[in-house]
Amino acid sequence: MNTVEQWKQEQHPLDVIDDVYEYAEEGLSFDEIEDRAGEGVWERMKWTGMYTHGRQRGYLMMRTKVPGGYLTPEQAEVIGEVADEFATAPEEHGGSEQNELWGDAYLDITTRQDVQMHWIEIEDVPEIWERYDEVGLTTVQGCGDGARNVLGCPAAGLDDHECFDAQPVVDAVSEYFTGNREYANLPRKFKMTITGCRQDCAQSQINDVGLVPARKEIDGEPHYGFHARVGGGLSDGPRMASTLNVFVRPEDAVEFCRAVAQTFKELGDRHNHGVCRMRYLVEQMGPENFEAAIRDRCSVDLRSRGRDLTEGYTGDHVGVHDQREPGLKYVGFNVITGRMGGDEFVEAARAAREYGTEEASIRLATDQNFLISHVPEERVSDLLAEPFAADYQPDPGPFSRGAVGCTGSEFCNYGIIETKNRVKHWARELDERIETPDDLEVVRMHMSGCSASCAQPQIADIGFRGETVKVETEGNADDAIVEGMDFGLGGSLGTDNEFLDWVETAVPAESVIPALEQLFASYADERHEDERFYEWTRRVDNGRLRTIMQGAEANVAGGVAADD
Repeated sequence: MNTVEQWKQEQHPLDVIDDVYEYAEEGLSFDEIEDRAGEGVWERMKWTGMYTHGRQRGYLMMRTKVPGGYLTPEQAEVIGEVADEFATAPEEHGGSEQNELWGDAYLDITTRQDVQMHWIEIEDVPEIWERYDEVGLTTVQGCGDGARNVLGCPAAGLDDHECFDAQPVVDAVSEYFTGNREYANLPRKFKMTITGCRQDCAQSQINDVGLVPARKEIDGEPHYGFHARVGGGLSDGPRMASTLNVFVRPEDAVEFCRAVAQTFKELGDRHNHGVCRMRYLVEQMGPENFEAAIRDRCSVDLRSRGRDLTEGYTGDHVGVHDQREPGLKYVGFNVITGRMGGDEFVEAARAAREYGTEEASIRLATDQNFLISHVPEERVSDLLAEPFAADYQPDPGPFSRGAVGCTGSEFCNYGIIETKNRVKHWARELDERIETPDDLEVVRMHMSGCSASCAQPQIADIGFRGETVKVETEGNADDAIVEGMDFGLGGSLGTDNEFLDWVETAVPAESVIPALEQLFASYADERHEDERFYEWTRRVDNGRLRTIMQGAEANVAGGVAADD
């Protein structure tokens, strides 16, 4: 049994929720908390939705779960107010001047449709939880080795690309697992996605469990439900999910997901925390045997597959889109790396109420953007003229539209490089410096500060993974250590899904933009009709791609690169 597993066995992780109230009431410091509860307290603290704050001891990162990304305006307003009041940096860490791009009191929309906040102090947590309880929000199991936030299509119930609205199923599965002691202490984190959308924007191919729309004839009548995919994931050892021969009725989805969790709980490896994810179990057992194990543990009849209704993959919902109801629109706002001010999120909630109908909502997307629903067509221009929308317009350049970044070294214990600032600067600079074909609306550029893949680089057109790099310094006998990254090309989900190839490793950060300029110049010269950038990088030999990139790196070393 590994050390983390031992800490989990010392105390049921959900019990730490009660402990947090005690720590807050007594005003304990981190050292005092460790003296009382032991070093494992911070691992168990993850079940409350909180991580220790990287290099800033004494502060926490808090993660709010948003099943399917769906928020009422009231819920969004509370989240924004909490960020504005509590996610504030102390003066010794720069205060409101800590960050030139973001200022202070901001929040991060994540690739799992969560909301993260930084600089949270433990004495403020009970008040935050009380405010959340009043509007039906929670942070419980936002982190830790249990069921994480359940993903869904951010346009659920809105768009014609849906076969049916799966948000009620998302809510039911989330409600079942949240706070459920029986399934809160699994071998590792457990990620589910459920959608009735034909475009799989909830990313079933890279989740532990993915339920996607299907239709099956039962007793001569057509029924809509789900096909199941299992064992997908990224990080080290990425794996696309395997398709099972099952048809899951919507009313059986909770029981099916429970049976999968039970299988993982009983058969998953608890000895090596680094390889305890469910995808390793599926790979070891094989999809057929894993399916048999689920059927043995499932209390409902699982019919064989019907007709799969998934047609492709839509990576974002940026822009102004028609809703099913005539005269209504939903508006997808582009938030580079998902970071925005808490006060701006409050204003977005107000705008949803002001310009939308009574059904208006705010939806968070897996690409770190958000959308506002149920806006009458004649009010769209007023919504877009709101001050909060100035930096998040729904018509960005292709690099800004596809930019995703994890927390990075600024706040994460595992982060090797800074990500959020860099991605925003780079996206804007690339939109200015690189002319892309008119039909290339988005270039997905994802940056993770380490190998954990929180920014999902393996499924991007262009993926980065943080590294430190030794570079020669003129007139100095010792090499300098600088921030850099592994550089990957050619990832995507959908019918032509593939993980990218890590074409070049340990590239100094200053060499990346010149390398991308050279790559896109070659792409423009050699592109086949309608060929996407990721398709071109797959067609071109990796050796040649590397040569193009290394030529740009050499120019940087020689001092001929454009100024930053």
